[in-house]
Amino acid sequence: MDALKNEWNSFYDYITGPEVWLVVGQKFATIILILFLSFIIIRLGKKIIHNVFRKRKRGPFQISERRENTLVKLLENTLTYAVYFGAAIMVLQNIGINVSAMLAGAGIAGLAIGFGAQNLVKDVITGFFIIFEDQFSVGDYIQTANSEGFVEEIGLRTTKIKHWTGKLHIIPNGSIEEVTNYSIHNSIAIVDVSISYEGDIAKGEETIEELLTELPERYQEIVSMPELLGVQNLGSSDVVLRVIAETQPMMHWHIARMIRKELKNRMDERGIEIPFPRLVMYSRTEETEQLDSYKEGSVER
Repeated sequence: MDALKNEWNSFYDYITGPEVWLVVGQKFATIILILFLSFIIIRLGKKIIHNVFRKRKRGPFQISERRENTLVKLLENTLTYAVYFGAAIMVLQNIGINVSAMLAGAGIAGLAIGFGAQNLVKDVITGFFIIFEDQFSVGDYIQTANSEGFVEEIGLRTTKIKHWTGKLHIIPNGSIEEVTNYSIHNSIAIVDVSISYEGDIAKGEETIEELLTELPERYQEIVSMPELLGVQNLGSSDVVLRVIAETQPMMHWHIARMIRKELKNRMDERGIEIPFPRLVMYSRTEETEQLDSYKEGSVER
């Protein structure tokens, strides 16, 4: 009993001694300093990255804004991961953990895990080629097999796509097999206009062509003069004329809506009817009575 009491007193004296708290305070201050310096390095590193790309715009080698946003985001993420990893190693060393043995064991374990993590390796390799080949960049509007929207972020493992409804799709890069990018080249707005069969097709075409010459002045998104291709289809109650307009990337939906509005107003001014579906009905009873009357007349003759 006395031995246990003596051990407790020794332990109490040790933990309440100034030497222990001095060491604890030094280690705690060192950890705070490491974290603070890591935060400062990340902030300065991000500013340097932005300044480098800002100066690059004035240099002889130009890159697109899409690619710049992608590379800036990727470099910022890489810097953050590297600094935090180094900070974690320094903190572990500061508290007395043998980091060398841990890294050696982690390397062996990582090699073993790598054979089973084929999907992860595939994601990283695919992500590298997406960025290297500039298949799509941050801000592009793309469509994959299961997702569609604006690219929010491209990483080495995943890509984040934000749908226009606000849904955020996080897709492993390895599962992106086919991509349609709508943001690289100019878009085409396609508008179909219906005119009734009783209407004057020539007058309708003249009215549409007159309006098309006015549109580029009203809408800066239109790149070239819109065209009237002609009769696209003969419907059940209408003649369909097709209009196309080349627009800036991703502006074809907006311009198509504006062209429909302009065409409707102009045709109303010129008295050109835009038809509505028609349905012809007949009474089977009346048809039978007419047939019977015809038969009776034939018999009397």
